[in-house]
Amino acid sequence: MPLVGRAFLIVATLALFHAAFSTYEHLSHLKAMERPEGQLPQDIIIEAFVALFLGILGASLNAPPLKEITWASEMNKRSIDEMESRPGFASYVNRGKNFLS
Repeated sequence: MPLVGRAFLIVATLALFHAAFSTYEHLSHLKAMERPEGQLPQDIIIEAFVALFLGILGASLNAPPLKEITWASEMNKRSIDEMESRPGFASYVNRGKNFLS
């Protein structure tokens, strides 16, 4: 699927650049005709929205698979010794009395 996703991203990028270039050409044509006001043609708007849709689809297909973030999946990766080790709570005072006597 990553190959299809990358292809969609490339096509979306090219379509978006083409829509931008077509918009520039249309606005320069309106400026040459001395009509600065005017609406964009529907085909440019549709092309931009199709490029947006293809870009979203390509990014979704190109993304890596989601990881589990539940506590159970985290416990499957670790042992109980790693989870229960608390060196900050270690108290060596009791052991020292027995060790030196």
